[in-house]
Amino acid sequence: MQYSEESSMIKVQSSNNVQLPNDQKTTKFDLEERTLKFSKEVLVLLKILPKTIISMPLITQLVRSATSIGANCCEATEAGSKKDFINKITIAKKEAKETRYWLKLMLDLFPAESLKIQKLLQEAQELNLILSAIVRNSKN
Repeated sequence: MQYSEESSMIKVQSSNNVQLPNDQKTTKFDLEERTLKFSKEVLVLLKILPKTIISMPLITQLVRSATSIGANCCEATEAGSKKDFINKITIAKKEAKETRYWLKLMLDLFPAESLKIQKLLQEAQELNLILSAIVRNSKN
């Protein structure tokens, strides 16, 4: 990893045990691992959902956006410059927001899986907040 200024080990805040910089109880975690775990959880959910003509386009978009979060965070940790790092994190942030959009649409289609989808929605929001904080802090 060439660009190391708070790239893969990041301090951030959210409502679920993750805290922003300058918080007294900061927790370090591996962003790459968390985003890849999120992508995997989305794929696990999608395996159990029925594939219909209506759901397939949503599923396809959800797979694309959710896996892109992890891929861009992995690429950010390998970024050779601060600019590349910020660009990859910014893309991951956009994909987290888009993932939330697709998950919200899934709620109406699959009410039986609403608890699982709600959990993923919350995690996508957490990732969006984390990635926003990283972009903000990296630009300073």
